Amino acid sequence: MNFLDQLIAPLYTMPLGEVAFWITLENIAIFAATLVIGHVLVKLFADNRNAEPPPPIIRLEVILAASCVLLNSLITFIGAVLWRADIIRLRPESSLLGVLVDFVILFMAMDFAMYVFHRVAHHPLLYPIIHDTHHRFENPRPLTLFVLNPFETLGFGALWLLVIAIYSASFTGMILYLTMNVAFGLVGHLGVEPAPRRWLNLPIIRYISTSTFHAEHHADRYHNFGFYTVIWDRLFGTLSPDYDTDFTTAASG
Repeated sequence: MNFLDQLIAPLYTMPLGEVAFWITLENIAIFAATLVIGHVLVKLFADNRNAEPPPPIIRLEVILAASCVLLNSLITFIGAVLWRADIIRLRPESSLLGVLVDFVILFMAMDFAMYVFHRVAHHPLLYPIIHDTHHRFENPRPLTLFVLNPFETLGFGALWLLVIAIYSASFTGMILYLTMNVAFGLVGHLGVEPAPRRWLNLPIIRYISTSTFHAEHHADRYHNFGFYTVIWDRLFGTLSPDYDTDFTTAASG
């Protein structure tokens, strides 16, 4: 049993009230760390803006962000309960290659699933209910990552639980994916572009999304529905025609 397995082993027998407490504490810590790191990145790349500076934070943003953290805790708690019920299964740790395979599968499966969910959320019948809340804040800042309608937070959480219920990944692979998920979400809402200009000329790397990619979506809700990659937007014709130009203008180097 490796360190991560030892870390979560007590959750299998711990009273559910204690599980909920530690999971909530974890999500609050993730929230705080994300905002601190985001603030540092915005300062470091202040000259590389890809969106107008956001206006002062309003009360609604704080309330929605707090609800997002609590709902993320609920989703994590449900995942723990499903794991204890043997509905979600963790594959035994094998090798570094196995962990990387798990990560790539989770990364690509969730990227596609969230692209589909995102496009559905933009349907005229669903947009006012699910996604309009997020788009009220068109000039993003790190906090905007968490400023979501509760239905949207629960929808993304349900996708994650479905994927890991279908695919039994190693716990290390899951942690690697979840870490990257937060990282991509943060980068997408910085309002500045930390990636170098040569990004779009690098094989494979050029298909990874950037801060500018998601900033464009905040400004133009008819393009750029992807999260981690631009693959699905290229494939389905929803990539902004201005992406290359906007990225080159914002990026440095």
